[in-house]
Amino acid sequence: MAEDPRDGELERFLAERGGHLLRAAVLLTGSKEAGEDLLQAALERLLRRGSAVHGDPEAYLRRIIYHLAADGWRRGGRWRARLALLRGGDGEGVAPDRSVQVEQRDELVRLLLRLPPGQRAAIVLRYWEDLSDAEAADVLGCSASTFRSSVARGLHRLRELSGAEAAVAADQGGRTQ
Repeated sequence: MAEDPRDGELERFLAERGGHLLRAAVLLTGSKEAGEDLLQAALERLLRRGSAVHGDPEAYLRRIIYHLAADGWRRGGRWRARLALLRGGDGEGVAPDRSVQVEQRDELVRLLLRLPPGQRAAIVLRYWEDLSDAEAADVLGCSASTFRSSVARGLHRLRELSGAEAAVAADQGGRTQ
């Protein structure tokens, strides 16, 4: 039985970009296991529609990931109160001197999960995926101005949730802008 040449291309693509895509999926779902499931479901959908994909397969896969995540948010309802600690790309244990970073990452993920799904996706695309406004808007299927508005509202809400606005107001002598 001859091997499909697309299998090799997919393996190379996943070797290069799989870790990055998995991190985005983990941030969208809140756990490594759910992120792996999300990425696998997106890959299955990509493979089913492989011949219909024109252009950049990574952009198409990202769009599938974000749409599946949004579907999960609509179906999922409430999120878990606590999340497992997220680890970087190599999967090794966290060194003791990085405990502050782990706590900050955990707190940030908790705050992200309190955002509405659209704002959460916009923040992840903009700051974790480092996509331009146009690229991210394309992934979400909205205009660039709608995307920028979602990012701005999401950042404002994150500041509210983290208490950063109250700290700035206290530093300014109680004045708010």
